[in-house]
Amino acid sequence: MTRSWIDEVKGRLGFGFARIPMDGDDVDYEATNVLVDEFLRQGFNYFDVACFYANNHDEDAIRKCLVERHPRDSFMLCDKLSMFYFDSEEQILPIFENQLKACGVDYFDMYLMHGQSAEFYAKYKRCHAYEIALELKRQGKIRHFGISFHDKAPVLDRILTDYPQIEVVQIQFNYLDYEDINVQSKLCYEVCVEHGVPCIVMEPLRGGSLVQLTGEAQEALDSLKACAASGVPTDNVSFALRFAANFPNNVVVLSGMNAVEQVRSNARTMRDPVPMSQHELEVLGTMHDIFQKQGKVQCTGCRYCMVKCPKHILIPEMIEAVNSKRVFNNENGEWYYIVYTMKGGKPLDCIGCRACERSCPQHLPIVKLMREATRYFGKFD
Repeated sequence: MTRSWIDEVKGRLGFGFARIPMDGDDVDYEATNVLVDEFLRQGFNYFDVACFYANNHDEDAIRKCLVERHPRDSFMLCDKLSMFYFDSEEQILPIFENQLKACGVDYFDMYLMHGQSAEFYAKYKRCHAYEIALELKRQGKIRHFGISFHDKAPVLDRILTDYPQIEVVQIQFNYLDYEDINVQSKLCYEVCVEHGVPCIVMEPLRGGSLVQLTGEAQEALDSLKACAASGVPTDNVSFALRFAANFPNNVVVLSGMNAVEQVRSNARTMRDPVPMSQHELEVLGTMHDIFQKQGKVQCTGCRYCMVKCPKHILIPEMIEAVNSKRVFNNENGEWYYIVYTMKGGKPLDCIGCRACERSCPQHLPIVKLMREATRYFGKFD
């Protein structure tokens, strides 16, 4: 396994810029400045962005909050070539140059082929995107090259076989998805180990689903708190981060932080992650079945589904409304529905084109879920 880029990373916590603080439709730059400064002060340096995060303001935010305020050698910056913005080989270089300009840098420390799946990989191959990225690396505009991945393990094996130049794979990895038949965190991790390629973890908290737990799920974690060793963090977030860090090939664990206390708490956990006991691993191994029994839709809020929605439906918010009704049967779902259909399209407007489903890393039946939302909340239309 090459260690070159890994040795440049300070600590195992990365700052995912997908969920930075917002002020309406724009970034709350003052609040984000505080988070960036605290993250660096805590001794970490890896930042992950993509152009459509933060309501399409992510790259501007990284320029204003990080690049223009801190020395270039004090941080590592990862950006991505996203599948939504090109359809031909000729479009890729202009996109890349615009990304450098938007971020205010001359090079990216890491550049990923974004959201690779069997379908999207075929598109990247057709447009020679990997070859272009490797040439940019030769020119020094990309220092390290990799992929982010959302598909089954055999697809990942094929990509890593086709392109042994790949230096890292960013995978979704958490205790809920470890044995999941759709996400296949465990199997994808094992493919990376077999190829000698290190992993960066995304969604260690499953889009926040592993933070606020209820019922049997919370009882399971409470049982672990009762027998934890002195000094070991025992909040829900720490259990999830420690699980991801427990696997040695996961060299960076990204967290989408939007409050300074989140940065400090995550830093305490990840500065020197305490290995998980066998008992802890066994209890966390039961969580997938518990969530399945609760009927919770496993949306991470990544918002990939919305990029090409012709009706501009706020799909993650509508799924959260469905979860509130399904799992908790409370009035929060009504609030989500009323507020967010004022800002975007209604689930009733869905035309069933399934552009959202083709983009969903979790392979959710979004069209069916929009119909379910209409059934629950259509009386408010």
